[in-house]
Amino acid sequence: MTNHAIIRNISGSLIGLCLCQFQGQRDVHLDKNFFLTHAQKARSETFVNLREVCTRFKLPPGEYLVVPSTFEPNKDGDFCLRVFSEKQTETLPCDDPVDAELPDETVSDSEVDSGFRGMFVKLAGADMEISAAELTTILNKIIAKRTDIKTDGFSLETCRIMVNLMDDNGNGKLGLGEFATLWKKIQRYLGIYKKNDMDNSGTMSTPELRLALKEAGFTLNNTIFQLLVARYAETDMTLDFDNFVACLMRLEMMFRVFKKLDPHHSGFIELDFVQWLNFTMI
Repeated sequence: MTNHAIIRNISGSLIGLCLCQFQGQRDVHLDKNFFLTHAQKARSETFVNLREVCTRFKLPPGEYLVVPSTFEPNKDGDFCLRVFSEKQTETLPCDDPVDAELPDETVSDSEVDSGFRGMFVKLAGADMEISAAELTTILNKIIAKRTDIKTDGFSLETCRIMVNLMDDNGNGKLGLGEFATLWKKIQRYLGIYKKNDMDNSGTMSTPELRLALKEAGFTLNNTIFQLLVARYAETDMTLDFDNFVACLMRLEMMFRVFKKLDPHHSGFIELDFVQWLNFTMI
């Protein structure tokens, strides 16, 4: 099989490509472990800063993975990949299906220990509930004491998302059990954040984010992942802790809403205009 692979360089980076033989799976995003255990079958001769990188390969028949990349690791870049072959071939993106396995972290009022209950009474005030504005103040006082993570502080919008996700009775505030559930969730997210901050920078790079999302229970395709990065990452393509939590909370809320509207797990829901407006305004 003779193929030409052409990458058009849009970002101006040093770019090249490699080919690995791969068979049997297509709906999967291949991680570092795959490339550590599978040798390259072919590659471009060099990484260059040209408009196009064009390479001709002669390969035995089979299924191959074409991997364009920048020379520098973790560098963001845009490209256009084209493949020409002497005989007709099929090309498909190699990507994960979209799904989420979300643990039930619900804490009832009766399960809350006396220490946490006492803390809640002090934080909640006379109404014994916590609003989004109060939650913003509480969380920012807590994370301001940490030096191992970077954060600009939780915004009111992020805290509103948290309240919407946790608020079972629809009054726009968190009671004791709801706040305990949220606190448990934030602690889990903090553990995931710390574990996947491989370089101990206090922030999360986009490769680290992909691993963290998977550990949190989400499998996402590249399109959705890129949308999340565009929305929550800083200009240097990193996320601090508050943006990481905002990203996970938003994802979880959207998955839970969809699954609630799809009781038969068909993968499809039908909304009228008013329902659509309600959910897009969450």
